[in-house]
Amino acid sequence: FPWAMAISVWLYSPCYWHYSANYFSGGHINPAVSLAMCVTGKMKWAKLPVYILAQFLGSFVGAAALFGINYDAFMDYTGGELNVTGPRKTAHIFATYPAPYLSLANGFADQVMSTAILVLAAFAIFDTKNLWVPKGLEPIAVGLLIILLTSRDLAPRIFTAIAGWGMEVFTAGNHWWWIPTVAPMLGGVLGAVTYMLFIEIHHLDVQVEQDMDSSGKYELTNMDNEGRHLQPLSCSPSDLKAD
Repeated sequence: FPWAMAISVWLYSPCYWHYSANYFSGGHINPAVSLAMCVTGKMKWAKLPVYILAQFLGSFVGAAALFGINYDAFMDYTGGELNVTGPRKTAHIFATYPAPYLSLANGFADQVMSTAILVLAAFAIFDTKNLWVPKGLEPIAVGLLIILLTSRDLAPRIFTAIAGWGMEVFTAGNHWWWIPTVAPMLGGVLGAVTYMLFIEIHHLDVQVEQDMDSSGKYELTNMDNEGRHLQPLSCSPSDLKAD
Protein backbone atom coordinates (compact mmCIF):
# COMPACT_ATOMS: atom_id res chain seq x y z
CA PHE A 1 0.00 0.00 0.00
CA PRO A 2 2.70 2.60 0.83
CA TRP A 3 4.42 1.98 -2.52
CA ALA A 4 1.12 2.26 -4.39
CA MET A 5 0.42 5.55 -2.63
CA ALA A 6 3.90 6.87 -3.44
CA ILE A 7 3.56 5.95 -7.13
CA SER A 8 0.12 7.58 -7.30
CA VAL A 9 1.42 10.82 -5.80
CA TRP A 10 4.47 10.73 -8.10
CA LEU A 11 2.25 10.45 -11.18
CA TYR A 12 -0.32 12.97 -9.95
CA SER A 13 2.15 15.70 -8.98
CA PRO A 14 3.31 16.62 -12.53
CA CYS A 15 -0.32 16.74 -13.66
CA TYR A 16 -1.19 19.10 -10.83
CA TRP A 17 1.85 21.33 -11.50
CA HIS A 18 1.02 21.56 -15.18
CA TYR A 19 -2.66 22.33 -14.64
CA SER A 20 -1.70 25.05 -12.13
CA ALA A 21 0.95 26.83 -14.20
CA ASN A 22 -0.10 26.06 -17.77
CA TYR A 23 -2.00 29.33 -18.29
CA PHE A 24 0.87 31.56 -17.13
CA SER A 25 4.03 29.79 -18.28
CA GLY A 26 3.10 26.60 -20.10
CA GLY A 27 3.83 24.56 -17.00
CA HIS A 28 7.31 23.44 -18.03
CA ILE A 29 8.50 22.64 -14.46
CA ASN A 30 11.68 21.35 -16.08
CA PRO A 31 14.73 23.40 -17.14
CA ALA A 32 15.48 20.85 -19.86
CA VAL A 33 12.11 21.57 -21.48
CA SER A 34 12.55 25.33 -21.09
CA LEU A 35 15.98 25.23 -22.73
CA ALA A 36 14.66 23.08 -25.57
CA MET A 37 11.84 25.58 -26.13
CA CYS A 38 14.37 28.42 -26.44
CA VAL A 39 16.68 26.51 -28.79
CA THR A 40 13.77 25.69 -31.12
CA GLY A 41 12.43 29.25 -31.08
CA LYS A 42 9.26 28.47 -29.14
CA MET A 43 10.21 30.68 -26.20
CA LYS A 44 12.26 33.86 -25.82
CA TRP A 45 15.77 33.45 -24.40
CA ALA A 46 15.16 36.36 -22.02
CA LYS A 47 12.60 34.24 -20.17
CA LEU A 48 14.92 31.28 -19.62
CA PRO A 49 16.75 32.57 -16.49
CA VAL A 50 13.43 33.48 -14.86
CA TYR A 51 11.93 30.08 -15.63
CA ILE A 52 14.96 28.16 -14.34
CA LEU A 53 15.13 30.27 -11.18
CA ALA A 54 11.45 29.65 -10.48
CA GLN A 55 11.84 25.92 -11.09
CA PHE A 56 14.90 25.79 -8.85
CA LEU A 57 13.26 27.71 -6.00
CA GLY A 58 10.13 25.59 -6.26
CA SER A 59 12.14 22.39 -5.88
CA PHE A 60 14.17 23.83 -3.00
CA VAL A 61 11.05 24.89 -1.10
CA GLY A 62 9.49 21.50 -1.80
CA ALA A 63 12.53 19.72 -0.35
CA ALA A 64 12.45 21.96 2.72
CA ALA A 65 8.74 21.25 3.21
CA LEU A 66 9.31 17.51 2.90
CA PHE A 67 12.09 17.62 5.48
CA GLY A 68 10.11 19.79 7.88
CA ILE A 69 6.95 17.71 7.73
CA ASN A 70 8.87 14.46 8.23
CA TYR A 71 11.52 15.81 10.62
CA ASP A 72 10.54 13.54 13.52
CA ALA A 73 10.56 10.51 11.25
CA PHE A 74 14.03 11.40 9.95
CA MET A 75 15.40 11.81 13.47
CA ASP A 76 13.83 8.57 14.66
CA TYR A 77 15.10 6.54 11.71
CA THR A 78 18.64 7.96 11.63
CA GLY A 79 19.17 8.55 15.33
CA GLY A 80 19.96 12.16 14.55
CA GLU A 81 22.73 11.37 12.04
CA LEU A 82 21.82 12.32 8.49
CA ASN A 83 23.87 10.11 6.16
CA VAL A 84 24.33 10.08 2.40
CA THR A 85 25.57 6.47 2.27
CA GLY A 86 25.40 3.45 4.51
CA PRO A 87 22.59 1.35 5.97
CA ARG A 88 20.77 4.41 7.33
CA LYS A 89 21.15 6.65 4.29
CA THR A 90 18.36 9.14 3.65
CA ALA A 91 19.78 11.68 1.17
CA HIS A 92 18.45 9.60 -1.73
CA ILE A 93 14.94 10.63 -0.70
CA PHE A 94 15.69 14.11 -2.02
CA ALA A 95 18.03 13.54 -4.97
CA THR A 96 19.35 10.73 -7.17
CA TYR A 97 22.51 8.74 -6.50
CA PRO A 98 24.04 6.06 -8.75
CA ALA A 99 24.13 2.35 -8.07
CA PRO A 100 27.60 1.09 -7.11
CA TYR A 101 28.14 -0.51 -10.52
CA LEU A 102 27.10 2.51 -12.62
CA SER A 103 29.87 4.55 -14.27
CA LEU A 104 29.62 8.28 -14.92
CA ALA A 105 29.72 7.73 -18.70
CA ASN A 106 26.90 5.19 -18.59
CA GLY A 107 24.85 7.37 -16.28
CA PHE A 108 25.39 10.43 -18.47
CA ALA A 109 24.23 8.56 -21.59
CA ASP A 110 21.19 7.27 -19.72
CA GLN A 111 20.16 10.76 -18.62
CA VAL A 112 20.66 12.25 -22.09
CA MET A 113 18.65 9.55 -23.86
CA SER A 114 15.85 9.49 -21.28
CA THR A 115 15.35 13.25 -21.39
CA ALA A 116 15.56 13.31 -25.19
CA ILE A 117 12.69 10.83 -25.36
CA LEU A 118 10.76 12.81 -22.75
CA VAL A 119 11.04 16.14 -24.59
CA LEU A 120 10.42 14.59 -28.01
CA ALA A 121 7.20 13.07 -26.72
CA ALA A 122 6.21 16.35 -25.04
CA PHE A 123 6.65 18.22 -28.32
CA ALA A 124 4.45 15.65 -30.04
CA ILE A 125 1.73 16.06 -27.42
CA PHE A 126 1.48 19.82 -27.99
CA ASP A 127 1.89 19.71 -31.78
CA THR A 128 -1.56 20.67 -33.04
CA LYS A 129 -0.68 19.60 -36.57
CA ASN A 130 0.08 16.08 -35.40
CA LEU A 131 -2.23 13.55 -33.73
CA TRP A 132 -2.32 15.82 -30.69
CA VAL A 133 -3.86 15.21 -27.28
CA PRO A 134 -7.33 16.78 -26.79
CA LYS A 135 -7.24 20.18 -25.08
CA GLY A 136 -7.32 19.89 -21.31
CA LEU A 137 -5.78 16.42 -21.24
CA GLU A 138 -2.23 17.56 -22.02
CA PRO A 139 -1.17 17.72 -18.35
CA ILE A 140 -2.21 14.11 -17.83
CA ALA A 141 -0.22 13.00 -20.86
CA VAL A 142 2.79 15.02 -19.74
CA GLY A 143 2.49 13.69 -16.21
CA LEU A 144 2.83 10.16 -17.54
CA LEU A 145 6.00 11.20 -19.36
CA ILE A 146 7.83 12.79 -16.43
CA ILE A 147 10.92 10.74 -15.58
CA LEU A 148 13.77 13.18 -15.09
CA LEU A 149 13.59 16.68 -13.69
CA THR A 150 16.85 18.58 -13.42
CA SER A 151 15.52 21.15 -10.97
CA ARG A 152 14.09 18.53 -8.67
CA ASP A 153 17.55 16.97 -8.27
CA LEU A 154 19.97 19.88 -7.87
CA ALA A 155 17.87 22.13 -5.63
CA PRO A 156 16.97 19.40 -3.10
CA ARG A 157 20.60 18.26 -3.15
CA ILE A 158 21.69 21.76 -2.16
CA PHE A 159 19.06 21.77 0.55
CA THR A 160 20.33 18.50 2.01
CA ALA A 161 23.86 19.91 2.09
CA ILE A 162 22.55 22.83 4.15
CA ALA A 163 20.15 20.81 6.31
CA GLY A 164 22.76 18.46 7.76
CA TRP A 165 23.85 15.86 5.23
CA GLY A 166 26.93 17.91 4.42
CA MET A 167 29.00 18.24 1.26
CA GLU A 168 29.03 14.48 0.78
CA VAL A 169 25.85 14.93 -1.25
CA PHE A 170 28.12 16.34 -3.98
CA THR A 171 31.03 13.91 -3.64
CA ALA A 172 29.05 10.66 -3.33
CA GLY A 173 29.00 8.37 -6.33
CA ASN A 174 32.27 9.74 -7.72
CA HIS A 175 30.84 13.28 -7.80
CA TRP A 176 27.62 12.11 -9.45
CA TRP A 177 25.71 15.33 -8.71
CA TRP A 178 26.42 17.01 -12.07
CA ILE A 179 25.17 14.09 -14.19
CA PRO A 180 21.42 14.59 -13.51
CA THR A 181 21.98 18.34 -13.83
CA VAL A 182 23.84 18.65 -17.15
CA ALA A 183 22.82 15.53 -19.09
CA PRO A 184 19.05 16.22 -19.10
CA MET A 185 19.67 19.70 -20.52
CA LEU A 186 21.56 18.21 -23.46
CA GLY A 187 19.02 15.44 -23.85
CA GLY A 188 16.13 17.90 -23.91
CA VAL A 189 17.71 19.88 -26.74
CA LEU A 190 18.49 16.67 -28.61
CA GLY A 191 14.89 15.47 -28.35
CA ALA A 192 13.43 18.82 -29.39
CA VAL A 193 15.72 19.23 -32.40
CA THR A 194 15.09 15.62 -33.45
CA TYR A 195 11.33 16.17 -33.41
CA MET A 196 11.59 19.39 -35.39
CA LEU A 197 13.92 17.96 -38.04
CA PHE A 198 12.08 14.71 -38.62
CA ILE A 199 8.46 15.65 -37.96
CA GLU A 200 7.49 19.27 -37.32
CA ILE A 201 9.15 20.98 -40.30
CA HIS A 202 7.47 18.51 -42.64
CA HIS A 203 3.97 19.63 -41.63
CA LEU A 204 4.28 22.63 -43.97
CA ASP A 205 5.08 20.41 -46.95
CA VAL A 206 2.03 18.27 -46.28
CA GLN A 207 -0.20 21.35 -45.90
CA VAL A 208 1.07 22.89 -49.13
CA GLU A 209 0.45 19.67 -51.03
CA GLN A 210 -3.07 19.49 -49.61
CA ASP A 211 -3.77 23.11 -50.55
CA MET A 212 -2.48 22.56 -54.08
CA ASP A 213 -4.59 19.46 -54.45
CA SER A 214 -7.71 21.24 -53.27
CA SER A 215 -7.18 24.43 -55.29
CA GLY A 216 -5.95 22.73 -58.43
CA LYS A 217 -8.97 20.51 -58.98
CA TYR A 218 -12.01 21.43 -61.01
CA GLU A 219 -15.42 19.89 -61.05
CA LEU A 220 -16.94 19.24 -64.46
CA THR A 221 -20.57 18.34 -64.85
CA ASN A 222 -21.86 16.36 -67.78
CA MET A 223 -25.24 17.33 -69.15
CA ASP A 224 -27.45 15.33 -71.41
CA ASN A 225 -29.27 16.71 -74.43
CA GLU A 226 -32.19 17.84 -72.29
CA GLY A 227 -30.01 19.92 -69.94
CA ARG A 228 -30.12 17.53 -67.02
CA HIS A 229 -26.99 17.18 -64.82
CA LEU A 230 -25.29 13.83 -64.79
CA GLN A 231 -22.44 12.49 -62.53
CA PRO A 232 -19.87 15.25 -61.68
CA LEU A 233 -16.30 14.60 -62.73
CA SER A 234 -13.16 15.90 -60.97
CA CYS A 235 -9.86 16.56 -62.65
CA SER A 236 -6.69 18.57 -62.11
CA PRO A 237 -5.03 21.05 -64.50
CA SER A 238 -2.63 18.35 -65.61
CA ASP A 239 -5.57 16.31 -66.83
CA LEU A 240 -6.74 19.12 -69.10
CA LYS A 241 -4.86 19.07 -72.38
CA ALA A 242 -4.99 21.84 -74.92
CA ASP A 243 -6.31 20.94 -78.33
